Formats: sequence, structure tokens, C-alpha cells
Amino acid sequence: MKETVAIVAGAGPCGITTSASLNLQSIPHIVLEREDIYCPLWTKYSYDRLHLHLAKQFCELAYMPFPKSYPTYVPRKLFVQYLEEYMTRFNVNPVYNRSIESATYDKVAGKWLVKTRNTKTDEVEEYRSRFLVLATGETTDPFVPEIKGMESFTGTVLHSTEYKTGEPFANKRVLVVGCGNSGMELAYDLSEFGAQTSIVIRHPTYIITRWMGYMSLVIFQYLPFNVADRIIALIAKLWYGDMTKYGIEWPQEGPFARKEKYGKYAVIDVGTAGKIKSGEIQVLPEISSIKGDEVIFTNGKSYQFDVILLATGFRRQIKKWFKDDDGFLGEDGLAKEREPKHYWRGKNGLFCAGLARKGLIGAGTEGQNIANDIKKQL
Repeated sequence: MKETVAIVAGAGPCGITTSASLNLQSIPHIVLEREDIYCPLWTKYSYDRLHLHLAKQFCELAYMPFPKSYPTYVPRKLFVQYLEEYMTRFNVNPVYNRSIESATYDKVAGKWLVKTRNTKTDEVEEYRSRFLVLATGETTDPFVPEIKGMESFTGTVLHSTEYKTGEPFANKRVLVVGCGNSGMELAYDLSEFGAQTSIVIRHPTYIITRWMGYMSLVIFQYLPFNVADRIIALIAKLWYGDMTKYGIEWPQEGPFARKEKYGKYAVIDVGTAGKIKSGEIQVLPEISSIKGDEVIFTNGKSYQFDVILLATGFRRQIKKWFKDDDGFLGEDGLAKEREPKHYWRGKNGLFCAGLARKGLIGAGTEGQNIANDIKKQL
């Protein structure tokens, strides 16, 4: 049994920011990370072309701005370098290879009991603390959908977390399943490397440019949410025009209303829309079934593919091991309350960081708020 003041579950950007904030307040704590490295989504499971989709000033962590030499939209390699320097500067030292099996609150002792499994030795370890910070992230466990006949596919099936570059797929017939930011960007990357690329787009989706994304963060500071949301929606439709002839429908609600209600992010276009319009990337509807190398779609058409790339996102398993949240988390593993002032604070010394669909924008302030709150309670 190891005892400390606070336990931080997860060493992603929000977890390490929280740890840095706790260190600056001289609050003893332990950071538990199930992978063997910090920020694994960025350090291990991201593709080479990835850049921050928002301008760097909106994505920097607490106490440490990005270097002025960094470009406005930071590439993955530079962001990983920034994260490494951040860990060193603020003495963030996670305990790696610790998969949390359970976290329960002892009302008599007023402490959290966290049981972990060492993924290298398979040994069970116990930790106890007064405060518990859930920083497991929005993107934790790759989601693989059930598709009829998938087991019969004779080609290669991989999740986006296994993809690095389109170079090995030159001249191959590749179907990207999923039209979020990752799916659209991977389709672009594949096309750039000469793959015969198709993408499944099942639902209406918003496509915006980087400058629209930047502008939206600015105008939201001055205009009511609904007004700003409608303005961005109108600009996007005017900019890209009628996309239905290419297989893409615009949603009825605005892009940021969809994000707040359903967690559906607008796609930040890196050039995919242009390739769709030119015919370099084919848009296809929902998959009906798979037979061998043939994929049949709901419009009755079928095509042969060598590779199926699943850009189908993530699910969160936190509800399987965490039961004593007292209604703090929804069934999706995210915080029920995302506003206003104390959405990151639960009961009995419970906090969450990075579970409010704010992405990197919330990473800096949430960690600071949590550390300040713990300091006051101490």
C-alpha cells in the first residue's frame, strides 16, 4: 500500500499539466499511466502528418508557452518535443505500466483506494489518497465496429492508431472508415502517397478551414454562442458550396452546437475536400457487408479493396473500473457537467481533467484549477 495526498489517473496532456500544477504547489502525488510512456496518443499512436488542428496559443499547457520559433499549427514531432521538455521542467514522473483495476472511496477513512495491475509483472498494487484526479482522456481505447463479414476480408485491416504514413499503401485500394478529423486527414495522406483512396461518410458533417477554426475561437469571446455558431456554419457553407453532389451533407445544427451536444467535432480541412471534389478521393455511404475483398455498400454498389483503415475513434472503459463517481460521469465516461465554474470538481475529493470535450484548450486551466482547489482544502 502506497499512500499519498493525490492520485492522478493518466499521463496525457491533462494529467501531466495537473501533475505540474501539483508540484508547483508542493502537493505530494502519484501519476499512474497504463502505457510505458507519457502522452501515448501523441508519442506512440499518432500518424506522422498530424498537426495541432488549432493555433498553438490555444493548445499550450499551463506555465509554458510554445517557443516563438514553432509554427502556428504545431506538427506532431515538435509537439512531442514540447511535451518532453514540459515533463522535465516541472519534474513530472509518472509510474508507468499501471493499469487501474478499480478505484473506490472509503467513507470511513475519507480516502480513495486505487488498485492497479503492473502490466509487466502482472502484480497487483494498491494506492491510497485523499484526492483522486481522473485524467484518463477522451481518446483511450480504440473502437472497432462490428461489420457483417469483416472476418472474411482477405486484405489488411488496421485501426488509425496503427497507421503512421501512406507510403506502404502506394497503388493499393484503401477504404477509410470514419470521417472525423483523423479519417479525413488519413484519406488525404493516403492519396498523397498514391493510394486509390475511398472514404465512408455515413452522417452529415461540417468541414471548416483552419482560419475558420481560429476565427471561431475569437468571435466566441464577443458574441453569444448561438450567434457565433450560426456565423461559422454560414461561412463554411459559402466557402465549400454544395457538397451533396460529392456525397457529403451539411448538418442542420451548427458545428459547435454539435460538438457540445454530441461530441461531434467539425473537420478541420487539410486539403481533403479539394481531393474529394477533384475525384481523387471517393466518398461512399455506409457499409452493408463484406465478402472476401469485396465491400458492399447500402446504395447497392460494391468495390474491391486491399486495405480497410478504421478511423472509427475511441471508447472509454473508465466506467468498468470506477464506480463511486456519485453521478459525476455519464455513461460515455465523460463529465456530465461541462460548465459553468466547477465542472471539473466532484464529491469526496474527486476531480476530472480532460473529460469535458474541451481537448487541449482545457488542459492548462483544468490542471491549475484542480491544484488550487486541493491546496485550499489542505
